[in-house]
Amino acid sequence: MKEIRIQALSKAYGGKQVLKGLNLTIPGEKTTAILAPSGFGKTTLLRCLMGLEKPDSGTIEGLDGVRISAVFQEDRLCGGFGAAANLRLCAPELTDAQVKKALEAFSLSGTEDKPVSAFSGGMKRRVALLRALLADYELLILDEPFHGLDEELREKIMEETCRRSRGKTVIMVTHDPYEAERMQAVQTVHLDRLEADAAL
Repeated sequence: MKEIRIQALSKAYGGKQVLKGLNLTIPGEKTTAILAPSGFGKTTLLRCLMGLEKPDSGTIEGLDGVRISAVFQEDRLCGGFGAAANLRLCAPELTDAQVKKALEAFSLSGTEDKPVSAFSGGMKRRVALLRALLADYELLILDEPFHGLDEELREKIMEETCRRSRGKTVIMVTHDPYEAERMQAVQTVHLDRLEADAAL
């Protein structure tokens, strides 16, 4: 897909300005990392890109007809389903062998039929991330995708995520510059600094 162009984007909630005059170009088929402290509109920006929020003003170009897959801050899994059934919600064509191999890659072997409601937070996070990666997408949006993973597991999952999303457009929100580096982000956007520049 081509680049995404964000121009003069603003959004407020109840009188509180969350995004103000944001201008940003996101390159296609590469990874962009968005960093900022809490309250600077990172998640709001992602929701505007996905069409879940309507900006008060400004435009977003380059998303017409684009297939989007996402990992939200919440895992949004079907608790009564096993890991395999959750994956097939976004990738129904997967064979049993493909599901098993994918789960093994994310250190989730043997979880195919176990209800995810019984999983640990880190396990749920991995299922949510894997489900997004297995979907048919052009744009992958990740909101703190590696939150809750221990150090060793995080390294493995970052490597797998980077490998599986190569050649796609990826927009990832994170608090950790190291995650941006490991995901091979070609652009790291400090949203709080852009907001400060816009106010000058």
